[in-house]
Amino acid sequence: MQGCAGNAAVREHGAPLTPAEREATWLGQWARLSGSAHPGKSGFALLSSGQDAFSLRVLLSEQADRRLDIQTYLMGDGQTTRALLHRLLGAAERGVEVRLLIDDIGAVGQGRQLAALDSHPNVQVRVYNALSVGRGTLTGRVLASAPQAARQHRRMHNKLWIADDALAIVGGRNLGDEYYSASEPRNFTDLDLLALGPVVDALSQSFHLYWNHGLAQPIGRYHQVDEGAWQALLTSLAEWFETSIDSPYFADLRQRYADIEQGPLVGKLHWGEGVALWDPPGKPAWRGRPAFGRTMAGALLDQVGEPSERLTLVSAYFVPGRQGTRLLTELAEAGVEVEIFTNALEATDVPVVHGAYQARRAALLDSGVALYEMRAEHEPDADIGFSVGSSASALHIKALGIDADRVFVGSPNADPRSVWWNTEVGVLVTSQGLANEFQRLTEIGKSPALSYRVGRTPSGRLYWQALVQGESVELLREPGSLWRHGGAGVSRLLRLEPLL
Repeated sequence: MQGCAGNAAVREHGAPLTPAEREATWLGQWARLSGSAHPGKSGFALLSSGQDAFSLRVLLSEQADRRLDIQTYLMGDGQTTRALLHRLLGAAERGVEVRLLIDDIGAVGQGRQLAALDSHPNVQVRVYNALSVGRGTLTGRVLASAPQAARQHRRMHNKLWIADDALAIVGGRNLGDEYYSASEPRNFTDLDLLALGPVVDALSQSFHLYWNHGLAQPIGRYHQVDEGAWQALLTSLAEWFETSIDSPYFADLRQRYADIEQGPLVGKLHWGEGVALWDPPGKPAWRGRPAFGRTMAGALLDQVGEPSERLTLVSAYFVPGRQGTRLLTELAEAGVEVEIFTNALEATDVPVVHGAYQARRAALLDSGVALYEMRAEHEPDADIGFSVGSSASALHIKALGIDADRVFVGSPNADPRSVWWNTEVGVLVTSQGLANEFQRLTEIGKSPALSYRVGRTPSGRLYWQALVQGESVELLREPGSLWRHGGAGVSRLLRLEPLL
């Protein structure tokens, strides 16, 4: 049954593991030995494959000895989510402390399942920026949010997966099949960053700041279940797993990692300096628009400074606004190679956001900024490098490449929502090896079989250059359906840019 905010539920503060507790774990020992030749440095690896990103989360769930901390914006119901929940309960049964922090809007309709998970003695589930009503459906939630719209449109958008405070995954992936190349017919092209070493201490600190904040409330305050509800959930997940183990996705995973030529799940680690950045956890409750200097975006800009050679920006939603457009055009006009990768109108899942970007394209192109828009469907046999699992995809990466030695990977898009309204987290890495790997991925993204290169004719008309059925073409009408064009037009008409 659905409860209310008055339900009693224990809410205790948490703290990171001590160095001795961390190093007593298998993962802690592995991280320490791996970093022994790189004192003071952190190790990093990019996770561009959805299958690898999923498998690594499974592996960390199985190898953790003390604790698993997971922070996510949303949790979809699908085969990867069910498999991960099955592994998390298995870890809890081994005595591992499992803590799941999810944005409340991402928990809509899943209250009973999350409460059942939370009923295990070794599992805690908390929801962020919660409402006590309208929890059953998204429509109900939106209606219930109306009286508190100034606060309820702000979300905890952070994504973290931390095992034994020794290894961490940060990036763009939530929990859901489309993030792990397991959805049909469409998946997200996404990117995570695996980290170990000193930077994990900072990421663990960020998790605990959110976990201990008053906006993080136990799911048991909103949904009541029987004390042993986790047992029925575990039985249900185990039965489902038995019948699904031979699904095409899991069968493909087994074949993938049985192939010796595939190599290890995590390739070469790149060692360097890592700076973890995050928004203050109380940001959703602040009145009005915060000062830029108080946001993670402001801290990131301070850390990045002014690129001298190259700036590569990859963002699922790209809404630079007046100030961002001016910054990018000034860099390009000063001789910095500026490249932007975002979704094409035909690929985006939010055409309204695309409309705000459309209004800035001409100025960006005129200054020399290179614009690439990911196509909704790539050409057959294209080497996409991201292993999206189907020919239909949408960009979900949030990353920056700065000059020849720095990379930022995290949860924020390049839009006002990520800057002003949501909370975000990410890591800025100084490592030439990691920067080279990121650059190789963006070079793949430039392929006309994957992305449109947007340009301007001498008369000022936009065109979209691509490879279509093996032939190079220049399209003079922006690809996308009528309703997508209409949604983008509404955005420009109503001037929604500051809210997107």
